[in-house]
Amino acid sequence: MCRNIRVLNNFEPPATEDEIEAAALQYVRKVSGTTRPSAANEAAFDEAVRVVTAATRTLLDGLVTKAPPRDREVEAAKAKARAAERYGPRTTASN
Repeated sequence: MCRNIRVLNNFEPPATEDEIEAAALQYVRKVSGTTRPSAANEAAFDEAVRVVTAATRTLLDGLVTKAPPRDREVEAAKAKARAAERYGPRTTASN
């Protein structure tokens, strides 16, 4: 699950609220050990996602860096290259 949490700092344009909330959701899923909470735990789960989202926004707003902003397309290409090196080239299944 946590492999889906992406670096959100120092991008141009900055991380969106949707990206921040998606990272918070993945974090809460990992910590809670569930992707969908039971009805009894739904309120606590949703509140945790809200709080982690807010904390993440506070963190990102407070971070300072001298590095130039990252480009999402460049970072995605790097990640794809790392995955190809790690897992081999992607192949399609034939019927």
